[in-house]
Amino acid sequence: MKRALSALALAATAAACSQGQARPATAPAQQNAPQRPADAFPSTYRPLPSVPTLIRGGTVMTAAGQVIPNGQVLMVDGRIAAVGQTVEAPANAVVVDATGKWVTPGIIDTHSHLGAYASPGVQAHSDGNEATSPNTAEVWVEHSVWPQDPGFTRALEGGITSLQILPGSANLFGGRSVTLKNVPSRTVQGMKFPGAPYGLKIACGENPKRVYGNRGGPSTRMGNVAGYRSAWIRAADYRRRMDAAGSNGANAPTRDLELETLAGVLRGDILVHNHCYRADEMAQMIDISHEFGFRIRSFHHGVEAYKIRDLMVRDSISGSLWADWWGFKMEALDFTRANIAMVHQAGARAIVHSDDPTGIQKLNQEAAKAIEAGREAGIEVSENDALRWLTANPAWALGIQDQVGTLEPGKMADVVIWSHNPFSVYARADRVYIDGALLFDRFDPSRQPRTDFEVGLFPREASND
Repeated sequence: MKRALSALALAATAAACSQGQARPATAPAQQNAPQRPADAFPSTYRPLPSVPTLIRGGTVMTAAGQVIPNGQVLMVDGRIAAVGQTVEAPANAVVVDATGKWVTPGIIDTHSHLGAYASPGVQAHSDGNEATSPNTAEVWVEHSVWPQDPGFTRALEGGITSLQILPGSANLFGGRSVTLKNVPSRTVQGMKFPGAPYGLKIACGENPKRVYGNRGGPSTRMGNVAGYRSAWIRAADYRRRMDAAGSNGANAPTRDLELETLAGVLRGDILVHNHCYRADEMAQMIDISHEFGFRIRSFHHGVEAYKIRDLMVRDSISGSLWADWWGFKMEALDFTRANIAMVHQAGARAIVHSDDPTGIQKLNQEAAKAIEAGREAGIEVSENDALRWLTANPAWALGIQDQVGTLEPGKMADVVIWSHNPFSVYARADRVYIDGALLFDRFDPSRQPRTDFEVGLFPREASND
């Protein structure tokens, strides 16, 4: 009888494999450089064991400009070793026949709340919004993430290999985000994508003024903007005083977690992810970024992104967008289903995101809807370009584009084998590899990880094999 690996069993394996491994060396501090706090919660992620693997016979979509019929992908030591029509594989490589299937990079979701709003969806698991102040830049969402959330394994079954977990959108400044590898782990640190920069969640529009309108404000959009600007003024002063203190920390201000995060944005160390629907508000947020000298990495939801797509191109701002979610509140009304295609056509980085524990399981189908909507509007989008909406572009938005997002030699071997064209409604992820390790196999119950939470509630029935 085969049994599915529990999440903690897999995590323990990874931990055992990392015993004796030294932490990566840190770069020497520059003389007189301002003192910056070390990461108090560093990644402890270690790839699960893998073997050299050759995937051959499938249609390989690299998301780097190539579609290779009957192609081959070689994974060695957790990395993409070669991609092409034919590649030379070591004699001990495991050969996977992907004839009639499609091979792509792993899907990356820039907007998820898995773990912070874990399943089952009860109040005890509602840890995504610290709705106690309009500015909670001091909180880090990773401290709310529950690795046992069954949503992670459901997302894995949909081909999700990396994802950004964000705080909610109740506050002007919601706190730090974290980018995770979608692997079983005992701790969130064991999932943290090595070297990925932190993000900062900022929210515009209706949510903050609705939450705080009767609690001291802001109660208007102008109050929102005043709140952003006041915070950035304080952060700029904090940064100036920290920089003036130098490497010895003399006369440095008392450490402030809120201002530390905002100053990290001003230094370019933390990436801004901005929940914003209306075009006029997105334009105002761009003005604020110019006023204080930071950059917005991605507008999230952006129902009216098509109206400011030229501004997004000018400022290199990506759009983390829905295929067809709209109309659920006033700021989400002025929508076109061609939104993603129009942003793409303009030359901005379009991204299909989920913001939903069910939607994350079928982002490939969401992208397919956006392709068709574009075609209906007269915008032709190739499937290889659309694949970048799910892989390369989100990798850029999260600052991990040098590691994942395309099938190119040297990158992490995060790979999905699909049963059909990934933009088909019939497509299902047959196999999902993360750093070359087979994490999910649709045909092998022993490669269908389940969280310990699930194992305790729903023991799998014994099979006859």
